[in-house]
Amino acid sequence: MIGVNDLKKVIDKSHRRCVNYDIDKKRVFPIRTLSAVELHKALDEDSELIKISIPFMEILYDFLRGSGFALYLTNSEGFILTIVGDEEIIKDMAQIGIVEGADMSEKSTGTNAIGTALYEDCSVQTSGKDHYIEAYHPLTCSAAVIHNEKRKTIGCLNLTGKCKLAHPHTLGLVVAAVKSIENQLKVEKTQNELFNAYQYLNKVMDSINSGIFALNTNGVIKAINKSACTMLCVREEVINKKVYEILNNWREMLREITEGKIYEGKEVTYTCGDKKKIFSLNAYPIKNKIGDIIGIVGIFNDIQNVYNLVNKYTGKNATYTFQDIIGKSEKILELKREAESIANSPSTVLIQGESGTGKELIAQAIHNSSSRRDKSFVAINCGAIPKSLIESELFGYERGAFTGAKQGGHPGKFELANGGTLFLDEIGEMPLDVQVHFLRILQTSCFYRVGGSKNISVDVRIIAATNENLKGKVEKGTFREDLYYRLSVIPINVPPLRERNGDVEILIQYFLKTKAVKLGKSIPKMKNNIYRKLIDYTWPGNVRELENCIENIVNMDGNTSFDFEGDFSIEKQNNVSQKILEYNMCSLEQWDKIAIKRCIEKCNGNITKAAKILEINRSTIYSKMKKNF
Repeated sequence: MIGVNDLKKVIDKSHRRCVNYDIDKKRVFPIRTLSAVELHKALDEDSELIKISIPFMEILYDFLRGSGFALYLTNSEGFILTIVGDEEIIKDMAQIGIVEGADMSEKSTGTNAIGTALYEDCSVQTSGKDHYIEAYHPLTCSAAVIHNEKRKTIGCLNLTGKCKLAHPHTLGLVVAAVKSIENQLKVEKTQNELFNAYQYLNKVMDSINSGIFALNTNGVIKAINKSACTMLCVREEVINKKVYEILNNWREMLREITEGKIYEGKEVTYTCGDKKKIFSLNAYPIKNKIGDIIGIVGIFNDIQNVYNLVNKYTGKNATYTFQDIIGKSEKILELKREAESIANSPSTVLIQGESGTGKELIAQAIHNSSSRRDKSFVAINCGAIPKSLIESELFGYERGAFTGAKQGGHPGKFELANGGTLFLDEIGEMPLDVQVHFLRILQTSCFYRVGGSKNISVDVRIIAATNENLKGKVEKGTFREDLYYRLSVIPINVPPLRERNGDVEILIQYFLKTKAVKLGKSIPKMKNNIYRKLIDYTWPGNVRELENCIENIVNMDGNTSFDFEGDFSIEKQNNVSQKILEYNMCSLEQWDKIAIKRCIEKCNGNITKAAKILEINRSTIYSKMKKNF
């Protein structure tokens, strides 16, 4: 509000402006009044201002009811939007055109409280001759400008009555009402922003697959998303109820978080009807402005979904299908037909064949042709893991199960493969004591982690593979007979490459193309003698050896550093065999060469293994190879 002297100066300046506007003092009606269409548009544009202002106008009018006053709300341009007051004064004002839609700016109606207040952006009171137009001299008007939170003018509130009712306090009432309107505008804006933020937050929370809930320090649920409701078999009505009805470990969560500990990756078991679910739970503190913990937000996932995600991004998924098995020989076509026919069976499969024949490729193809194709395919090489660790790798372990165990424990391959396929390569290398536990899982589909007491149920299809004679190991007592028969429900034998008539040529062309693409080179032209060697060679390392040889050829632009001379070709083997058949004898040196060569082939180049079978030292093998080969 401005003082009396300042107000007089404001009025004087307004009168001078009216002279410049060439306003006729004798005129009665405002120069402009909005049409019905224009007024409807103005009311729509300022609907928020009207909605908030009317309750305060009615409160103020309750104090003035019957005293001959009326309240006028305008927009920022001075057009009247709504009127509240005594009927008598409203009718009198209508006689001179002061109605809804009337333009009360100085250019339209000369000096008046509304127009001058909007022009000067201050509170103004005009009485009698303060008004420039003579028709308004019988009136007293008090107006205050309404601003938004950015101090931008958005409207004006005016109180009008007969001049004889003029009083300085009248303007104070209007100013107080405007302050209330402005405060409510801020509150409404804040509430709208909070509501919008709440809507965004809810949508974000409900779009997340993870279960999310928030608790206060008394364990009362303050928020929960749809995923959490689904996973915990509850409804949103649990909000404002105690969380112990759902999760009974919340006090432990609060205690650890209050102590500043990290609460992440904890496994919790929850009973939903007659089913038990295992979740991975993370919890984080909610703090107020001064840093005090006022609640907890918990984020949890079905542990199996976590495992599936881990498997997806760590390559524990099958990539090969039956279309990736290259070859047209009768043996390979029969193998594909047989494997495809049993792909959807839950029965265990035992794949047998020499090293390098593609046993894992076939296992992946079986998985990808089954109903488990969208679940995990987890592979483990039983021969590549130390015997002391294979049990924990397969079954997992609990926290503190042994020295070096990870905090929080660790899931085993069975848990990671739950719902999918577990491929056990080199199954013959599994230790006898582990075979006992493994057999029990095959029979019951349940197991305990190492150091654990919780019985874990899994649904896993087992595919095992070996290049060894398991029956022979059974006879030697190094492989359990009952496990062998439990594994070989569906035995599949993979033929060696030398028995796949016509497939070597097909594979040579296939690998030439794929390796050229991989190495960014053109497909090389091979000399006839090299190609002939590729065809005649027995490929003891099977498809893997052929693939590596072709990569060598592509790298060397059609030549090769691969040594065929030191190996038995089909032709050479036939010659030696023929000689033995004809004479039933050969030199000791030739027998040495045959025995060592065949043993190394069967061991896929593993000299240590060959030495053990031949019962000679590795140095002896190297010496004989250097001399005879």
